[in-house]
Amino acid sequence: MIKVRKANERGTTNFGWLKSAHTFSFANYYDPNYTGFSSLRVLNDDWVAPNAGFDVHTHRNMEIISYVINGEMIHKDSEGNQHTLAAGEFQLMSAGSGISHSEYNKSKTHALSFLQIWITPDTLNGAPSYQQRHFGENSGFTLVASPTGEKESLKIKQNIKLYQLVLNKGQATSLPLNNNKQAYIHVIRGNAVINATELNQGDGVMLIDESSIHFKNHQSTNTKLLVFDFG
Repeated sequence: MIKVRKANERGTTNFGWLKSAHTFSFANYYDPNYTGFSSLRVLNDDWVAPNAGFDVHTHRNMEIISYVINGEMIHKDSEGNQHTLAAGEFQLMSAGSGISHSEYNKSKTHALSFLQIWITPDTLNGAPSYQQRHFGENSGFTLVASPTGEKESLKIKQNIKLYQLVLNKGQATSLPLNNNKQAYIHVIRGNAVINATELNQGDGVMLIDESSIHFKNHQSTNTKLLVFDFG
């Protein structure tokens, strides 16, 4: 079964300095039909105005992934981590027993856009931790996060594998799913046909009881997607 989440049907927030599109219920946006999928709790497209950002706030027992699409993000947290994330970089912050952090747009002239992803952990109240890495733009699948940290992926506290998938013009590929046969796909840029369903930028799709996923890019530019394979 395939359930499509179109970009123009997502919830939205606009505070002026922050504009967000919410795949699932978040903050003041609530849709009982979209409260998460498997261990994926939040998937937001966030746009942050120049010289603005999120003041210090606290998280507990959540695996929080940020992926910078455009611009640069400044991260600071209560564990002493202070880093800048450039476009194309992934960050995984395991909140565990509690961590406070802030996120700001480094630029005074250009907007920052990034994906904010929350995944519920399978282990509670552990020690907070921080990881960051750029995985490049190689075509095909690149493992971004896994429970074992294999292939130099970010180590996440959940039985899930997160892939970055880049498809060049005309490229097609497939991914066999784990025994759970559940996956979520989000289109970061471009267009793709997934199991005969066409998706555009910002669209997502939930797959349930599917043994594999088939991808194809028939557009003139390359496509980038995130693929969550729930174990």
